Amino acid sequence: MSSYLYIINIGIILVFVILFFITRRSNKRWSKINDYLGKVTTTVDSIRYGDLSKKINIDHPSYQNVTHSINRMVETLNDRERMIAEYQSELMNQNRLLESVINSLSDGILIINDRFEILRATPKILKWFGIKKGQNIIGKNMFEYIQVSDNNTEPDKFENEEVFIKHTPTNNFLISSQPLPHIEKKRYVIIIKDVTVEKEIETLKVDFAATLTHDLKVPIIAAANMIDLFLKEKFGPISDKQEFALKNMKTSNDELLELVQVLLETYKIDDKGIELYKENIELNSFSQDVVNNMMPLTKDLNIKINFIPHKSDIAINADKMQLQRVIRNLISNAINHSNTHKDIDVKIGESKGYATISVIDYGQGIPKDEIKMIFNKYYSAAKKLRKVGTGLGLYLSQQITQAHNGEITVESEENVRTEFCVKLPL
Repeated sequence: MSSYLYIINIGIILVFVILFFITRRSNKRWSKINDYLGKVTTTVDSIRYGDLSKKINIDHPSYQNVTHSINRMVETLNDRERMIAEYQSELMNQNRLLESVINSLSDGILIINDRFEILRATPKILKWFGIKKGQNIIGKNMFEYIQVSDNNTEPDKFENEEVFIKHTPTNNFLISSQPLPHIEKKRYVIIIKDVTVEKEIETLKVDFAATLTHDLKVPIIAAANMIDLFLKEKFGPISDKQEFALKNMKTSNDELLELVQVLLETYKIDDKGIELYKENIELNSFSQDVVNNMMPLTKDLNIKINFIPHKSDIAINADKMQLQRVIRNLISNAINHSNTHKDIDVKIGESKGYATISVIDYGQGIPKDEIKMIFNKYYSAAKKLRKVGTGLGLYLSQQITQAHNGEITVESEENVRTEFCVKLPL
């Protein structure tokens, strides 16, 4: 029995000895793991705070894959950081270039929100608004500095409107706006242009042209009167050849007088607008008289003007003199651009609350790409045909028609027909 207990005691002691060595070895292993995890934690913390120079230098075969992966990750992050730094540098350079270009523009630029609060302004704006160095304009309402004519409450509706800048009252400004797309919050670019010099040049040009045309009108009328005296043989009898020459001179003189008159009327309209003296007009008889007065212009061209009245006479309220000018201009335009052997039709009609006066010719027509330009000031197809014409006739006709709350439309097919239609409210 005692020997049996002895063996058991020896066995227990051996077990404890074995457990001691196993535990000691395990503690050393856990100590190495803890050391490794400590280095990993230190490296990760360094990366977290932006230090990408740290790496793990433990080459223990058990941790080699993990160590290699972490070091590769650090190298990748380093490369990405360099790329980002290069991109940031390029963006900053581009931003500086763009800002330099914007600041060098002659126009002033504002960025505002939908409450008209200023978010950014170029140096030109600061100068016009009288903002001194050190003063802050950001967050201020745009209307503290400028005044628009119609108190526009929609920031995207400005389009070349005149604007008054309180600190720069002697200059003329135009304002335009454009919404910035693809931005969550509403933002708008406001462009303000100083047009003072352009206005002064335009005024000088208009004054010069108006004075010149007025001074030209006097000798032209004098020449017309003298030609009439010759034709009436007030200075003695004239031969057939002399009569033919004098009539040609009279026709050219009348065309020149009409051009001067159109120029004068155009400048009056641009300066003061159209002043209408309306009265009731029986459109059929009125238009017939205008056509009859235009007949002599077609005498030597083998062109006939056909007048087609409305089945019942239409009465409108309009300015006789101005409406006569419109019809005359359209008929003259048709004569200039009609073929020599094809007639011109002048037709009176009615359409949806409007009286219509249509002038139709069957000449070379108007190219599609030119139709949108024919009412522009000074545009003239006559220049291509070496005929007399400023292009102001159609422009003036459109302005007169619009002053009557009407409109002029045009339809044309090249080498077939062209129809100008004047619509006037009944």
